[in-house]
Amino acid sequence: MTDPDASNAAGKADLRRKLRAARREHVASLDERVRALLFKRPPAAVAALVPEDATVGLYAPAVGEAPASAYARWFHEEGHPVALPWFAQRGAPMEFRQWETPWIEETLATGPYGAAQPADDAAAAVPGVLFVPLVGFTADGHRLGQGGGHYDRWLDAHPGTIAIGLAWDCQLVDSLPMEPHDHPLHAVVTPTRLYGPWSRDTGEHAA
Repeated sequence: MTDPDASNAAGKADLRRKLRAARREHVASLDERVRALLFKRPPAAVAALVPEDATVGLYAPAVGEAPASAYARWFHEEGHPVALPWFAQRGAPMEFRQWETPWIEETLATGPYGAAQPADDAAAAVPGVLFVPLVGFTADGHRLGQGGGHYDRWLDAHPGTIAIGLAWDCQLVDSLPMEPHDHPLHAVVTPTRLYGPWSRDTGEHAA
C-alpha cells in the first residue's frame, strides 16, 4: 500500500526543485531597474487588512524570494511595529523579534540558518499580520514553503494571525499536494496581481 504522506512529501520535494529553478530564471531575467520598482508598498486592499495597532511580521528574503524590505519600511512609516523571524539556534522554534530600524539592514545579525534576523536583545513580538515567503502557491491561497515547517507551526500556534504571501508571478501553480498541517493564506501579492483575500474558514473570496 502506498503511504500518502510519503507520496505527498516526495511530490513536494520534486515541485520545490522545479519551482526554485523557475524562480531563479525569472528573477535573473528581470532588468535591475524594473526589479527596484517592485514590491514597494502593499496594495490598498492588503493594507486595509492590517488593523491599526497590529505588529506586522515580514522576512529577510533568501536569494530569489520576493523582496520584503520596502514593505517593512512602509509599515514602519505607517506606525506599525515591524518584526522578523528569530531563531535561538538550529532546531529551535521560530519566534519573532522587533526590527526597530527597517532602513538599516546592518542592525540585523546572521541567524543559525544563515538568514538575517534581529539581534538577540531585540524585543519579542507577536505579529497580527504576517507576510510570508513561499516557493509556490495556488490561485485559491494554498502555499508551498521551503520544507522546514517553521511558518506552519507558528501559524498553528497563532490561529488568529492574518497570513499573506509575497511571490513572483512564475510561482503560481494549478494545484499543490496538501497535508493537514499546511496553512492556507489570506491573500497572495505578486507584481501584477492580488489573489484573494479569502475567508479563513472556507477558503472562498471574502465579501
